[in-house]
Amino acid sequence: MGVVEVRRFNRLVTQRIGALQEDYLSRGRPLGADRVLWEIGSGCDVRSLRARLDLDSGYLSRLLRQLEGAGLVTVEPGATDARVRMARLTSAGEAERQVLDERSDELATSILEPLSESQRRRLVTAMDEVTRLLTASMVRVEPVDPRLPAAQYCLNEYFAELGRRFDHGFDRTRSISADNAELTPPAGLLLLATLCSEPIGCGALKLHGDDPAEIKRMWVSPDARGLGLGRRLLTELEHAAAAHGAPAVRLETNRTLAEAIALYRSSGYQEVPAFNDEPYAHHWFEKHLNVRGGSRASSHRSRIAPANSANHAPKAG
Repeated sequence: MGVVEVRRFNRLVTQRIGALQEDYLSRGRPLGADRVLWEIGSGCDVRSLRARLDLDSGYLSRLLRQLEGAGLVTVEPGATDARVRMARLTSAGEAERQVLDERSDELATSILEPLSESQRRRLVTAMDEVTRLLTASMVRVEPVDPRLPAAQYCLNEYFAELGRRFDHGFDRTRSISADNAELTPPAGLLLLATLCSEPIGCGALKLHGDDPAEIKRMWVSPDARGLGLGRRLLTELEHAAAAHGAPAVRLETNRTLAEAIALYRSSGYQEVPAFNDEPYAHHWFEKHLNVRGGSRASSHRSRIAPANSANHAPKAG
């Protein structure tokens, strides 16, 4: 559903913005080279540039050589690590970037100018929505080793946010555990969300065989909120729990996390009596699962076995 419409949209946009032209914005280069020039900005390492633009390393190397040959860019070993290549604009490259900025403004004006004021508002509003949705479609969610630096970054940000938002701060040593071993198969798993290879969120699951699985450590970066990522993480954790045969998922959360509570309730979670002694929890939730892969809200409390659980999400966007 929607494939035909997406393809039609892609054809129109690439034509309207000049992506098909080898002489983009009349600067003698295709769009790809100009985009690389723009993204380099005040300087960045080539690996980050490749991840940000989602480009094949060979293609990016060709674009950089083209820009180097034109005297617009230099690519040199990093000052502290020779294995890291840094791309920087020359003075000519900085001047060219300014021209690109001006020409891009002119292109944007040419798109808006033929439209009435109401049409312009509709177009800009639609573009904002498309931008959010396309960004959401670029997010990757996959299980990872919780010991990886990107995973540890998200977990540390999760703890830091709890510390800022809870009335009396947050001490992880007082909370029921969900350590690396507990989030590693077969004991559990950690899902990591990335955008252009940058970590922007996580969610975890502790598995207990035929007993309910526990959802925990769900966090979404403030920069990525509003993309529906919290709901996506929650859904994928439910599917993982069902795939492992868990009859239900359960979680607990703090009363200050109003966004998370709203997400759980809108996702079919039912509030139940406390099933553990988590010191930071005020609400306990549960959802019955279809072990064939789906899930549905439970109108009754499923079988609960005593188990440890970690304090839940500061924000699910």
